[in-house]
Amino acid sequence: MIDTSKKFLVAGAGKSGIGSVNLLLKTGADVSLYDGKEDLEKEAFYEKLYEKKEIPLILGNITKEDVSKFDLLVLSPGISVNAPIAQMFRDQEKPVWSEIELAYQASKGRIAAITGTNGKTTTTALTGEIMKGYYESSFVVGNIGIPYTSVALDTKEDSVTTAEISSFQLETIVDFKPDVCAVLNITPDHLDRHGTVEVYAQTKESIGKNQTKDQVMVLNYEDDTTRAMADRANGTVLFFSLHHKIKEGVSMEGDAFIIEENGKKQIVCTLDDVNLLGDHNYENILAAIAVTYSMGVPVSYIKEGIKRFKGVEHRIEYVDTVKGVAYYNDSKGTNPDAAIKGIKAMNRPTWLIGGGYDKKSTYDEWIEAFDGKVKELILMGVTAPKIADCAKTHGFDKIKFVDSMEEAVSYIAGKAQDGEAVLLSPACASWGMFPNYEVRGDIFKDCVRKLKEN
Repeated sequence: MIDTSKKFLVAGAGKSGIGSVNLLLKTGADVSLYDGKEDLEKEAFYEKLYEKKEIPLILGNITKEDVSKFDLLVLSPGISVNAPIAQMFRDQEKPVWSEIELAYQASKGRIAAITGTNGKTTTTALTGEIMKGYYESSFVVGNIGIPYTSVALDTKEDSVTTAEISSFQLETIVDFKPDVCAVLNITPDHLDRHGTVEVYAQTKESIGKNQTKDQVMVLNYEDDTTRAMADRANGTVLFFSLHHKIKEGVSMEGDAFIIEENGKKQIVCTLDDVNLLGDHNYENILAAIAVTYSMGVPVSYIKEGIKRFKGVEHRIEYVDTVKGVAYYNDSKGTNPDAAIKGIKAMNRPTWLIGGGYDKKSTYDEWIEAFDGKVKELILMGVTAPKIADCAKTHGFDKIKFVDSMEEAVSYIAGKAQDGEAVLLSPACASWGMFPNYEVRGDIFKDCVRKLKEN
């Protein structure tokens, strides 16, 4: 429940911040907004608010005196927990909540929460697809693009909510306690924010910190870091595994996805029922089975949901074939590990578009995964020189620098041959050149469509 006697300050005027403000307005709470941009367009912002209310704004600098007027800070995930505004609230011993925590406090029903470095959007979308086939009141929210705050007040006691949760959102949870949570995998990511892989992994693991034994924590047995989380889990652990047979858990046996429980084996589906390709996607399916089964969905409904599911946009998404060249949009490949999966999914000579914002990643394993499959690497963004230097140390020198997506696609279109593929899988975040990976992928797809028109 939201304590409407308290004065809330929401930090960040983006999608998450607007969702938080609107939730608080609907509850009748006293809410103001802080944003570091002094030139925020107030009228455009007010247009997005519940009943177009004109709430108090603090723009640019914020002082300790300003903070003293509020009881609680709701921090948008794009703002670091180490930002001055968050530190001021902590110094005054006032709570700092994530938007996920705010939504949790306002919502009803049961929650399945999914995190991990890679695969969480696909797993969340598939889990949501399975849930909605069985539960009448079902929501899919979080980092997948729909703020949890935007639907929290619509949930009921019999609702199920499937939430994709990022490490940024987990930094400031307090009471958040999902009925089932899952940590899919851990590879280095967002080190510019978290500092070390260890801190990043601990943040991901915190998704289950408030659980009790009657709740479930789903973990990937194949990942050393997630497997070790089982020893510290407060919830009951359920493993999924692609390559190992799990006596109590979810795994693959030949081409079948199976659940083993209390010595009994159930076949959920086979590869013939699946529309997704690649081992990484089979892991996503195993995780979704584990989560939905733990949430009480019968096996027959899980199978039907898997059969319906066609994949998610921007994740090895087939765009079109132009003059015999197949174009794939993997803009969601925002780190090297995700981009490796994109390359492994290709089954023909591939022109690869990469580069973007520098999250302090290393690219050696990505370059090594080219494995003779990549014809040429087309690079853009801040990381282009860094990636090029890495590629050359691995003996790969077929590199082209470009300044835009349009230039990249145009260059490749003039050279690619019938039977080859083009893959946008940047291994980097989009920031600096694009607002987000969705916009980056959409621009790529527009470029491909224009090729067909010419």
